[in-house]
Amino acid sequence: MNPIFSRIALASALALAAAGAQAADNFVGLTWGQTNNNIQKSDSLNANLNNPKLDKVIHKTDTWGVRAGQMTDGGRYYMTYENFSDTDSGNKLRQQNLLGSYDVFVPVGDYNTKLFGGATLGLVKLEQESKGMSRDSNINYAAGLQAGILQDLSKNASIEAGYRYLRTNVSTDMGEHGGPRLGSLDLHSSGQAYIGANYKF
Repeated sequence: MNPIFSRIALASALALAAAGAQAADNFVGLTWGQTNNNIQKSDSLNANLNNPKLDKVIHKTDTWGVRAGQMTDGGRYYMTYENFSDTDSGNKLRQQNLLGSYDVFVPVGDYNTKLFGGATLGLVKLEQESKGMSRDSNINYAAGLQAGILQDLSKNASIEAGYRYLRTNVSTDMGEHGGPRLGSLDLHSSGQAYIGANYKF
């Protein structure tokens, strides 16, 4: 495993163990945000397709997510699933995220408002579904960080706003139907600003 993933995995395991020692409440949540992707293309892809603007495909794309986990007074750990796609100039990309995250809470003023920050580790699936091209997909690791602010509305309900940055190493190939491989594209990173609502039970 890549050293950065090993360090994040160890930190997450220690954080989860610490959280488990406290009384925890289950929670579910829904998020909405906009995702921007940093796509890196191979030289052969640029030459064969005249430098396609693949960064514009998933650019400020609406992204819905569902999450579930456990929350304590000091932090939370949770799983998130997202599935979104977009099209630009005939190029279509679909991205699916399955992520495990841990956040630490820092109260601001009264205990109804908290800042949070944490780490994420998971899997990203990237699918290339462009017009005239053979479909291709790949799954690989992702690791990142997130931060934001959470506001309790009641004993059970809360809202939040945050930003998450993911580094990934997932890639797909592009080639015409029945033709040779034209090159590859790598999803280098994803950034997402989002808002969310949570219900604790």
